Amino acid sequence: MNPQVLVADDQSDVREALRMLLKAEGLSALCAETPEAAERAARSRQVDVALVDLNYSRDTTSGEEGLALIEQLRQHVPDMPVVAMTAWGNVPLAVQAMRRGAADFIEKPWDNARLVQVLRTQLQLAGAMRRQRRLEAENALLRGDDEDDFIGQSPDMQRLMQAVARVAPSDASVLLRGENGTGKGVIAARLHALSSRARGSLVKVNMGAIAENVFESEMFGHVRGAYTDAKGERMGRFELADGGTLFLDEVGNVPASQQPKLLRVLEDGEFERLGSSRTLNADVRLVSATNADLEDDVREGRFRKDLLYRLNTVELTLPPLRERREDILPLARAFLTRSAMRYGRGGMHLAPSAEQALLAWRWPGNVRELSHLMERAALMAENDQVSAAALHFGRADAAAESDFEAMTLDQAEAELIARALRRYHGHLQQTADALGLTRQALYRRLDKYGLREQAHD
Repeated sequence: MNPQVLVADDQSDVREALRMLLKAEGLSALCAETPEAAERAARSRQVDVALVDLNYSRDTTSGEEGLALIEQLRQHVPDMPVVAMTAWGNVPLAVQAMRRGAADFIEKPWDNARLVQVLRTQLQLAGAMRRQRRLEAENALLRGDDEDDFIGQSPDMQRLMQAVARVAPSDASVLLRGENGTGKGVIAARLHALSSRARGSLVKVNMGAIAENVFESEMFGHVRGAYTDAKGERMGRFELADGGTLFLDEVGNVPASQQPKLLRVLEDGEFERLGSSRTLNADVRLVSATNADLEDDVREGRFRKDLLYRLNTVELTLPPLRERREDILPLARAFLTRSAMRYGRGGMHLAPSAEQALLAWRWPGNVRELSHLMERAALMAENDQVSAAALHFGRADAAAESDFEAMTLDQAEAELIARALRRYHGHLQQTADALGLTRQALYRRLDKYGLREQAHD
């Protein structure tokens, strides 16, 4: 889409001349006859740069109308550069325009080449500033703990990666299905890396961690004053992912009240920051992930059918670790080596007894559980050879299995959750992954059984 220039001038022949000049230079013109119309246009449309006249009343040469317009534009659309223009140009008026927020000054009658050069310079500077703010905002986000390591020797994973290679170059929306911890985030990163958007950003969003009351601010951004604590402007995740890939993890947790807003931006690429009526655009490739049965959620009215259709142009299902035994030991060795290097314990390796124990384990937490287990082994093992005894999993479960026979269903569930909390030292996300629950579902059960004090983020 061509960059859009807001042209504000009360003379129709001037507006038409500028529109034709800009069109010839590959720029789109959005014309306004009055300061009020210019302000409305800037607040409701995506404008890249404004070119505004300073005088609108034929009987005045003060420039006050244009100076006031510059202030209003800078206040309401601070990331849009403004170039002032007047037939009554003089140094004091140019200085005033710059002080009010103008980025540059053009005198009528204008020189076509200089006018176009000034506009292109401001477009480049504004683009650089947006990229800088995007980078700063990305660095402030929690991107998750997924690494780029990928090991998939099993037949199921080989078939999956062939499908990834076919789908990645397109812009088709992809829905990744699979149990918690199977590596959906890693596959999302691979889809991005193999796409034509690889030079753009991969922005990851855990939808299960976004509260309903901040959904719009997180996804679409907000302007200053949008709510009590909004002290300044903030980019949303869609803006940050513009030109790249947006990964929505746990997409089944999007609140029903917010699903229409998500559907709208997926359909036409348009949205507004919270507190603003200005429509913005984002060119985003969407990858989503879930371990939920979204079709069942649709039948129960918890998830919109049309939203599901937008998400699952292509569906890819990741197999659980227990079904890809060929990958268990290569993954374990890679995770152990990585963790050992991180903690300054190079040369660590698995003993035959540890390898047998790893192959025998049922892996309810899948690849993520294996990664955490190897990290703990790298920290706790007494020597460089990690034995089965150093892995510390499964003992309490086997010893007390018969205790469940005397329990009610609630008692058994509470006991399983308590054991998982102990196994993962109270870490909420690891516990939820091991139990096959979302964080929200685990929170409800912790409150139900009085276990909240045993958990931490």
